[in-house]
Amino acid sequence: MLGSIPDLLRLVAVPVFGWAAYRDVKTRRVPNRTWTPLAALAVVLLLWDAYTVWTGPTAVGQRLFLIRVAISLGFVIPLSYGFWLIGGFGGADAKAFMLVAVLFPVYPVYYLPTVALPLQQSAIGVFSLTILSNTVLAGVVYPLAVAAGNLARGRFSLAMFIGRPVSVSAVTEEYGRLLESPDGFDRGGLDLDALRMYLQWRGCSLADIRADPDRHRLPTSLPRVPNDPGDGSLATDGGDPVADDVNGTGGRGDDASSQAVTDDTDAVDDPWGAERFLDDIDHSAYGTSPAQLRDGLDVLVEQDEVWISPGIPFLVPMFAGLVVSLTYGDVLFSLLQAVGLA
Repeated sequence: MLGSIPDLLRLVAVPVFGWAAYRDVKTRRVPNRTWTPLAALAVVLLLWDAYTVWTGPTAVGQRLFLIRVAISLGFVIPLSYGFWLIGGFGGADAKAFMLVAVLFPVYPVYYLPTVALPLQQSAIGVFSLTILSNTVLAGVVYPLAVAAGNLARGRFSLAMFIGRPVSVSAVTEEYGRLLESPDGFDRGGLDLDALRMYLQWRGCSLADIRADPDRHRLPTSLPRVPNDPGDGSLATDGGDPVADDVNGTGGRGDDASSQAVTDDTDAVDDPWGAERFLDDIDHSAYGTSPAQLRDGLDVLVEQDEVWISPGIPFLVPMFAGLVVSLTYGDVLFSLLQAVGLA
């Protein structure tokens, strides 16, 4: 037999995580319903394993199982939640790691004709920690790959390890954040989801703003009845791209409902209407401040090309970490063994 029934059923997670990683790359959105069936399966399999161990012959095996499950549930889940709270993880990333903690608390075993997988187990024996460490190692490769790509194309900048240049006309078709402000390189630039929300709210496109930045900078150019800003995604789950509305095809638009600009010399207390936008929406625009929105718009109307950080679609290294964990095992533990630290 290739493995126990619970361990074989756990392999269902591989294609699901693969699809979620693909979805994360394409839309940076993973529907909540993705995790529900796996969560139910994880609980059932955990109870199944607990019953098998509890009715087993050795008390040592029972204690080891309970300790490893306690570490997986008591450490990985709070860690994932904590990273989500401070903004280190997105919602889908946190849910995925919490799911891993329940689905893979201990090492599974898969028997092939000449070998058993995973090849390398850690001393502690908590498989969710192995997946976590392999995910982190896979994530480290990302900035190196970005830098290599920029070097190959002759792009040199302070942002070359974390970003790439794009045409301003294509910014609204990208995910990530600006790496520029009016003062130069800035890792805390405008979130592009927030930019799409702002454009959707105004009912105009970035091209409209670039065509007449002086007018759009005035608060009096804002629409009397703004649009629903949405969530800033390029495509909704099963729906039409939000970009259609961003490009002015689905909103009320500046020309249709904006207040007349009667005096271009009026004092601009709220350039671009940034404060009004953030006050008007009923949720956060990904932590964007009025200053970040203003600085980002100032850059976008002045430059033809900007550096952006696409960010790491974290489910991609997580999927890689899961596959490596199920086949090779704990890479970090092997590295520590190689240098005599484990």
